[in-house]
Amino acid sequence: MERIASFTVDHNKLVPGLYLSRRDGDIATLDLRFKKPNTGDLLSNSEMHSVEHLIATLLRNSRAKDAVVYFGPMGCQTGFYFLFNERLLSLAEAVELLKEVFAAAAAFEGEMPGKSPAECGNYVNLDVETGKAVCGWYAALIADWTVERLRY
Repeated sequence: MERIASFTVDHNKLVPGLYLSRRDGDIATLDLRFKKPNTGDLLSNSEMHSVEHLIATLLRNSRAKDAVVYFGPMGCQTGFYFLFNERLLSLAEAVELLKEVFAAAAAFEGEMPGKSPAECGNYVNLDVETGKAVCGWYAALIADWTVERLRY
């Protein structure tokens, strides 16, 4: 059986950042890594969920919304995947878009998007201030990120 490409990345050495995970035809997958190596410092369930709601909402309302395929958490809770159509959004544009939406999420005003029982099956662990704080940390982390830095 073939080994999944992401399993070939040494997660003991992988630092928080933004990486190109794979390309499947026109669909590119960016790996937004949050976990610090060898520390066990994972985002809490509330942090993961709150970031997911803020960023997914902002991406799907952005100027590049037609290019957005998916944004969501990794099962291992060490970060998120952002899938987009490269015919509609270049890799460089995707990096800039992520910088913009994380900065916007850090400054978000208003109610948490999708925070109701009708909109989310686990709405009780959503917190806008928690999401804003994590998004602010990540926005600062990737502020100077470039396409050249997308390699693991």
